[in-house]
Amino acid sequence: MNIKLKACPGRDWETIEIDENARLDEMASAAEASGDAPYRILLARVNGRDAELSETVREGDRVELLDMRTHAANMVYQRSLTMIYLTAARDVFDAMGLTGVRVEIDNSINKGFYTTISISGADGSGEISRETASAIENRMLQLVHEDVPIEKQELTPREAMETWMDCGYPEKAEIFSGITDEKRTEVCYSMNGYRNYFYGPMVPSAGYIEYFRLTIYRDGLLLQFPYYDTPEVMPETVDQVKLYEAFEEEHRWLQLLDAATVADMNRIIARGQTKETILLSEALHEKKIAEIAAEIKEKGKRIILIAGPSSSGKTTFAKRLCIQLRVAGLKPLYLGTDDYFVERDETPLDANGEKNYEDLEALDINLFSNNMNGLLRGEEVDIPEFDFLEGRKIFGRRVTRIDRDQPIVIEGIHALNDSLTTQIDEGEKYRIYISPLTQLNIDAHNRVPTTDARMLRRMVRDCKYRNHPPADTIRDWPKVRAGENRNIFPYNTRADVIFNSNLAYETFLLRKYAEPLLLEIGPDQPEYSEARRLLEMLRFFSVIEDEKDVPNNSIIREFIGGSVFVE
Repeated sequence: MNIKLKACPGRDWETIEIDENARLDEMASAAEASGDAPYRILLARVNGRDAELSETVREGDRVELLDMRTHAANMVYQRSLTMIYLTAARDVFDAMGLTGVRVEIDNSINKGFYTTISISGADGSGEISRETASAIENRMLQLVHEDVPIEKQELTPREAMETWMDCGYPEKAEIFSGITDEKRTEVCYSMNGYRNYFYGPMVPSAGYIEYFRLTIYRDGLLLQFPYYDTPEVMPETVDQVKLYEAFEEEHRWLQLLDAATVADMNRIIARGQTKETILLSEALHEKKIAEIAAEIKEKGKRIILIAGPSSSGKTTFAKRLCIQLRVAGLKPLYLGTDDYFVERDETPLDANGEKNYEDLEALDINLFSNNMNGLLRGEEVDIPEFDFLEGRKIFGRRVTRIDRDQPIVIEGIHALNDSLTTQIDEGEKYRIYISPLTQLNIDAHNRVPTTDARMLRRMVRDCKYRNHPPADTIRDWPKVRAGENRNIFPYNTRADVIFNSNLAYETFLLRKYAEPLLLEIGPDQPEYSEARRLLEMLRFFSVIEDEKDVPNNSIIREFIGGSVFVE
């Protein structure tokens, strides 16, 4: 029979002849052996739908083989590695005779997962020794070497609920207890007798997962794996102190809200208690912003630099910070680096010959530095306004002078890059990194990636205010992330403080906006599989229909509308 095949990302489609009932893993192995696929194939996309490699193909199918360089296959790698890790931990603790061991995948950090292990066994110890960590890693390596199968079983929602109760995962059981469609099948994965649920495809066996590292980190274990742009290279281990502290702070906030998992928030919504959760979440944000303003005043900082990835809520945060600085007795001047773009005909070009507005060279660094230093000296400065229609800076509209103790709040994607402010006195700077760092996960083993939280925000805002279809948001997202990896993430360790702009309730509110948009994307569109993945995640979140309790200065208002700061 004939099918259409794309052997790996970047290659052309070709028509090939294969045997009846050929499996996708057989096709992947053939592509790897022939050299058509430079990296290990982890997933297939069949007629626009993500398919595990254990599936078979039919006459006329369009099959795209995906490796680690694609987001979808990268997620397969992460889920499968998590399954191997949990299986290995179970095996090691069973061999030690320890019971009541709970392993949790908490959050993403250091290009890996920060995980915690709680032990209430024979000796009552809660600490993981280096020997135990090494034993778990060695068991993982053994599972990979033996290429132990990861088996898939389909269950009804009721069977799934009963299974997870029997396995000691009540939070998983509670998630499935709210699903009433008995025609729907849920997935149970098993490996060497260990069973778990993951909302997305897996590899057929452990041998596909070749690269990982497990090390003790802080109070838990750090499980690292390659990044999508370097599939066979392990990342460095860097102690990201501020990011770790931000996640710990979010963990404490969720404890205050009694919302450790999605199931907890679903109960809050079912009881009609969302108002208190919304107001408490917003109060925690306001308290943190006030603390940052107080520290800026105490340290006498005057150049306040704010940066963060797309859809972090930078504009709302910056304006709320300005208000808190005023409460502290200061009179901040708010600026954006976009007004310092070079003239359009001087804009640098990217590899495709298109104008590149995201790289630092697109900014007039000398003019920016001269303006900031002039303001710091108390001089009168002509601050430009960039006319995006004309593609040039306009002068004469904002001739400004500031007082001696007056701070300048500056927001822009390059704000934490030292190359932007190298001509400005280091003692004047205070750096803030902002991002929605999701800590409220579906359950102990299924994370809600921070990048998903940001994409949902952006999708809703783009459709509502920019006439940008949801498929376009998904299509453009890899390019957005590539720019962030180049211009933002490398500099977040320079921050004096990290502000977590995530709100515990936001995905429950965003679902009513995002779900209809995702359902618009059909199987004939390249973005279909990613839309289905997001829909699969969102179905576990109950919907907050009434948003009247969300204040008009909330960061989430920047995306759903009704913001006092954003038109």
